[in-house]
Amino acid sequence: MKEFKYKTSFSSIVKPLVSEEKDKYLAIASLVDIGDFIPDIDTESNVDLLPIAFNAFVANRVNKNGDVIDTETALDIYQNFINKPINIEHNRSRVIGTILTAGFSEFGTDKPLTEDQVKDIKRPFNVTLGGVVWKVVNTELAELIESSSDPEDENYNKISASWELGFSEYKLAVLIGNNKNLEDAQIIEDSDIIEELSENLQGLGGSGALEDGRKVYRQVFNNVIPLGIGLTETPAAEVEGICTPRSKTPEIKKIVKSSENNISQTPNNNVKNNTSKAMKITKLEDITEESVKVLEASAVSDFIQEQLKTASEQFSTEKKRFDTELTKANEKHEVLEKEHAEVRESLDRVQTVLHTLEAEKAAKESEEQFTQRMSLMDEEFVLEDEERELIAADIKDMGDEDFSSYQDKLNVLMKTKRREVVEAMEEQKKAEEEAVAAQESQEAVEVSAKDVVEEAIENSELEAEIPNAMEAAEPTIFEKYKSAFDLDQFELK
Repeated sequence: MKEFKYKTSFSSIVKPLVSEEKDKYLAIASLVDIGDFIPDIDTESNVDLLPIAFNAFVANRVNKNGDVIDTETALDIYQNFINKPINIEHNRSRVIGTILTAGFSEFGTDKPLTEDQVKDIKRPFNVTLGGVVWKVVNTELAELIESSSDPEDENYNKISASWELGFSEYKLAVLIGNNKNLEDAQIIEDSDIIEELSENLQGLGGSGALEDGRKVYRQVFNNVIPLGIGLTETPAAEVEGICTPRSKTPEIKKIVKSSENNISQTPNNNVKNNTSKAMKITKLEDITEESVKVLEASAVSDFIQEQLKTASEQFSTEKKRFDTELTKANEKHEVLEKEHAEVRESLDRVQTVLHTLEAEKAAKESEEQFTQRMSLMDEEFVLEDEERELIAADIKDMGDEDFSSYQDKLNVLMKTKRREVVEAMEEQKKAEEEAVAAQESQEAVEVSAKDVVEEAIENSELEAEIPNAMEAAEPTIFEKYKSAFDLDQFELK
């Protein structure tokens, strides 16, 4: 098996799926708490299996060991938890179960999240696992896990899960005060600086702080491998949550009730074995009926002062960040309001122009339609100016259906005005006029011819008095007219 240069662990409370046989109300509560993460197992048929679920670690937030994993690494490794063993106190020879499911949940609420929902976020979220404990391997441990889910039981939240991870590379994350969120950290990737500051890392035996008071943490990345989960009683006092490659904790024993055995410490730092050494309080749970017997008053006072100082620093940091974010939000809001007003004004102008264009287009289309209809009327009917004006007033605002009906009405009322009827009548009138003109012309010709003949006759009588001795050298005028207007050449009606 590959040996990793570094190892670290992340701890969380185990939540079991309690059976109705043990407690029907706890069974309902456990379904609510971990129902979305437990493996799909028929526990009625497999009574020897105890489904459990827990948050393996919080991504983007520093853990108690001073280590942190970002979103990218969490997405890379979370599926690798599946099929890894569950053992007692990281003792790989004492495997009691296995991991079967892996997913994500919201930090603080445990609300299930999908991979798509977490892939781009920088805020903290949980990597949540589900698995089974084999009851037949360790019945007493299985019972202890179940009882640890009952708030009224003395073993409530007593069992925690500690995941061990192996890795060979890390970056440095530098934060101010008690801030633990990776999104606010200064990330150092320069190998020379990392080597220089690594002695300050808590995981390597340092204080976890730099000379200027800033906190330095280890961001593990690149080929991070889950090595297995160890179940342990919730550690007490100084050793809670502190787990380095060198730290060891006693194995889980039977359910014990004495406060002495509830404290998970090595014999060398057991409070009762070293009453001369002042116990340091790190959390309220450290103040118990047993620990009060050996606590110095100053320890309680120091703890309260430290908590007040921590709370004050945290409040100051959070308030400063809140004020900064509020200022940025106000500035962004003002910019957005200005942009919105400009966009609104621009949109109003565009809408005004659009309405004008639409009105012009409608007017033009109406005008073209009116012109087409009047042209159609002129093509179908022969109209006087007054008739055209009346028709124009009628059809000006007509729809297509009304105009069609109007055409049908005109075809009946003005059928004598239809162009083909008028043109036919004009042709007939013209033909009649031409016939009359022809007749009058014929009559005029006949009258003219008669007058010419009579005049010629009169003239011929005068020419007859010419002496017989004179010979005409050429035809007389009478002869010419007589020949030209011989009545035989005309057909008189």
